[in-house]
Amino acid sequence: MIRTLSVIGALFAGTAAMAQDSVPIQPMDVNAARAELGKRMFYDPRLSGDTSLACASCHMPDKAFTDGEALSQAYSGAMHFRNSPTLANVGYRAAWMHDGRLGTNLNDVAREMITETYLMNMDMRIMQERMKQDPKYVEMFAAAGMSEPSNGGARNALMDFMKTIVSRGAPIDSGDLTSSAERGRLIFEGKGQCSSCHSGPRYSDDKPHNTGVPNNPDIWSDPERHSAFVTYGKFMGVENYMNLREDLGAYIRTHTPDTKRSFLTPTLRELTYTAPYMHNGVFETLEEVVEFYNAGGGDDDLKDSRLKPLGLAASEKGDLVEFLKSMSGDTYDVDAYVWREDDFGYQLIDDWRNATN
Repeated sequence: MIRTLSVIGALFAGTAAMAQDSVPIQPMDVNAARAELGKRMFYDPRLSGDTSLACASCHMPDKAFTDGEALSQAYSGAMHFRNSPTLANVGYRAAWMHDGRLGTNLNDVAREMITETYLMNMDMRIMQERMKQDPKYVEMFAAAGMSEPSNGGARNALMDFMKTIVSRGAPIDSGDLTSSAERGRLIFEGKGQCSSCHSGPRYSDDKPHNTGVPNNPDIWSDPERHSAFVTYGKFMGVENYMNLREDLGAYIRTHTPDTKRSFLTPTLRELTYTAPYMHNGVFETLEEVVEFYNAGGGDDDLKDSRLKPLGLAASEKGDLVEFLKSMSGDTYDVDAYVWREDDFGYQLIDDWRNATN
């Protein structure tokens, strides 16, 4: 289960030490009133230029804050060229975006998501004015210790809300594993070599690796997705971006050939909610992912040398899938993330997807 902790000060405990496979990921210390403000913003499509997208459009709580699509949405007139990653435990990430181009500061992440043309395409000066015209936002900014709605305050509020999205209730944390999952753990840590990259309490080393993941041809066959890909390539200084037919991943940070098609190791937390998998959503099931690594990854000259065929038996592959599933909680409460207002101009009615002005 992933849940947003109640924004009551007493429930925001300080960060505690974490041990892999034994202690649940701990909540982070945040400003409760600011997190509640960020929660309201997260579900508000007025944060996008044409009011068509909210953060929650691509990060839905009932899908562990992903969108369940192979390739995510984007701003009107475009579609995205990558899979929407989970926001579970993002306060502990060492790098952001599949290519790792953003560091640990969630404030920077919030800025890019809001302002990037093919994402939410919002001029933050306009966003600030929109919030100033909403009495509820004025009230909540004041309650959070800010004199009036501001861009910096808004980003900090979103940052604090995202820090409250913490995994809970996974069998791996309680040690309540089935015999199949326990056998899968031994494979994960042994002959499968999964833990060489999927390490730590989030099961990620937060580093880029080339595993030979095949391209998703929809990125280039769909004009709206291709337009977003071209925009991204031009902005990041990618050579020959108009003719490019591959996602270069971490190369856009280094511009060194050996980093082409390298992508950050994704967290394995909440896997049962976050299909399809990989940075471009090419695999629909965990069974496909396990088979991909059992074959030694994909075909790429720059593939990580540690990837070799594993020769797992069918029963071993099944056990490994069961262990991967143990990293997700078994219940999920969407209502914990829903806000509704009755007295002000903007409301969420019945369900946050049915927002009306």
